[in-house]
Amino acid sequence: MTESAPFHQLPGDPLRPATAFWSTADDGIRLRLALWQPGGSPARGTVLLFPGRTEYIEKYAPFAHRLNDAGYAVLAIDWRGQGMSARLQDDPRPGHIGEFSDYQRDVIEMVTAATEMSLPRPWHLLAHSMGGCIGLAALHDGLPVESAVFSAPMWGINLRQFPHRLALALAYLAGRAGKGGRAAPGSGANGTYLVDECFGSNLLTSNIDEWCRLLREALAWPELTIGGATFDWVGKALRECNRLSQMPSPDVPMTVSLGSLESIVSAAAISERVDQWPEARLLHVEGARHEVMMEVPPMQDMFLQATLERFQSA
Repeated sequence: MTESAPFHQLPGDPLRPATAFWSTADDGIRLRLALWQPGGSPARGTVLLFPGRTEYIEKYAPFAHRLNDAGYAVLAIDWRGQGMSARLQDDPRPGHIGEFSDYQRDVIEMVTAATEMSLPRPWHLLAHSMGGCIGLAALHDGLPVESAVFSAPMWGINLRQFPHRLALALAYLAGRAGKGGRAAPGSGANGTYLVDECFGSNLLTSNIDEWCRLLREALAWPELTIGGATFDWVGKALRECNRLSQMPSPDVPMTVSLGSLESIVSAAAISERVDQWPEARLLHVEGARHEVMMEVPPMQDMFLQATLERFQSA
């Protein structure tokens, strides 16, 4: 029997809460998953929602409800080390990972849960940022979906002017010195981005209402948030992006969105992948920052329409 897990809502939130539950990966890490079910007619399929780094399930509730309204069930996860899933070291604040392939253990639990609950098919992937890196690897491993939609996927990391080789070297040296679990400089240390950053200079969204919602959530539920990435996470994320860049594109129809103001992930890596993915569509969103699902309404609507078109054409 599935053990229920908490699902948070801000006071006055009119949205129907998701059904959250616990699952345990094969290495003993406890994970939190959540399911939003559409009402009325039988679902048209199921969306497996892969969040990004630092994120938690509740963040996607508004967009999940829009997918419900379109007839899709939505299953989301807190990746190991973030949200309400088990943290991976004594200090719960830095975003950490042992091996990047460990995230595939979480994907397996997600697929197992969807199978055991007999969630309606076809299944589709919706992945954001780090979730896009995990999602691409999962597609290579045979993730049973008919189509995929990516939002600003982390197929490369924008380190600004910092050389990738130097970042890899620093991560390696930190690990050798026993400091791989410490937050890397420039990654945000142990703070919370939404609390520490001001709206005007934020890299996530130009939608003040969404920014305020996310800030309220971060202040109300600090235990769901994490801070900067550790040296280990940075080094292993860079190596995973490099590994995936050398692999062919999966045989899955795909749409990917890229905002013109993207500055967190590598726009060049996204463009390069699209060029070598036969059934790919690049959705360029003028004026969008990193999180199109939390952008101003016209941008959200554009992304939702492209997402539904991809799912329905699969």
